[in-house]
Amino acid sequence: LTRNVVSVEPRQLFHLPLRLVDGGRSCAGRVEIFYRRQWGTVCDTHWDMKKAAVVCRELGCGEAVDVLGNAHFGPGSGPIWMDQRICTGSEPTWETCGASKILRQLECNHDKDAGMICSGKPYLFSF
Repeated sequence: LTRNVVSVEPRQLFHLPLRLVDGGRSCAGRVEIFYRRQWGTVCDTHWDMKKAAVVCRELGCGEAVDVLGNAHFGPGSGPIWMDQRICTGSEPTWETCGASKILRQLECNHDKDAGMICSGKPYLFSF
């Protein structure tokens, strides 16, 4: 099994900004990571509900509801990242997930951009 990968980075110990784009609301959309001074999409190959749970929590968007591949929220632009971060789903933030390498994925294209839906921002009621 060979992989077409460019630029393997050592374990990341710094914050990687995340966002959800083109989902019609702030808590749904295509997953994007800001890395090397540019926003890029995430290949859906290793994207799962555990990672989605952590992203929803970090963004203040409640619980992960669904993980969607195949550019469900439309294809992005820029680099395509494959994040090999290992998450159990209970971590409070993305950077607290296990060991990670950010790889620029050449085998993946924007037709495989990962997306996700979170339950939404919790409402605060005052009585």
